[in-house]
Amino acid sequence: MRGLFFLSLVGGLGLLALLSLGVWQMQRMTWKEDVLATIDARIAADPVSLPIAPSHEQDRYRAVTVSGEIEASELHVFWVTKEAETGYRIISPLVTAEGRRILVDRGFVPAAAKDAPRTSGASTITGNLLWPDDGDWTTPAPELGANILYARDVPYMAERLNTEPVLVVVRTASPGGDAIPQPVTSAGIPNNHLQYAITWFSLAVIWAAMTAYFLRRSRAKSEG
Repeated sequence: MRGLFFLSLVGGLGLLALLSLGVWQMQRMTWKEDVLATIDARIAADPVSLPIAPSHEQDRYRAVTVSGEIEASELHVFWVTKEAETGYRIISPLVTAEGRRILVDRGFVPAAAKDAPRTSGASTITGNLLWPDDGDWTTPAPELGANILYARDVPYMAERLNTEPVLVVVRTASPGGDAIPQPVTSAGIPNNHLQYAITWFSLAVIWAAMTAYFLRRSRAKSEG
């Protein structure tokens, strides 16, 4: 009897733990859906003027419109589009009428156009503020001689181009530029909590079946 009790206790606690993890993932899924809805609403909101001191916490994804002079200097960030085309995102400084210098992600150019001349000068840009999470510990260091970066590291790019650590990713530009805009979206933000929940609930079913099987075997042995 003690064996049956112990087995029932372990089986019940294990089942409870697995079900709890599944429920927790469902709650996380609801939370992530709310986060994504908030991000989408911020991306699509009517653009406002560039904040005086934008911050990652308060202004990430905020839609803005800014006018100024795009300078000719550039940084090239290696990029692969969703269509698997390799090339570069073009990062340039923009100087506003107030004299502020900010970073502008003008968009994508194919690898063959990396060093092609691009238009600069007066421009009005509508886009979104972003502090990208492109890189991690595996990201290669920049190739200074070739002017190739492998992540949009805002503080690093700001230092290189002598700007504020503020990046606007272009949605539209007037006049149009030589790069293909890559507007900010929430498409790349993962929401895998449903798959995780299904995994935990599936494990709970398997655990329950195994517990029932061993309980029947143990009961049969004790009665035999």
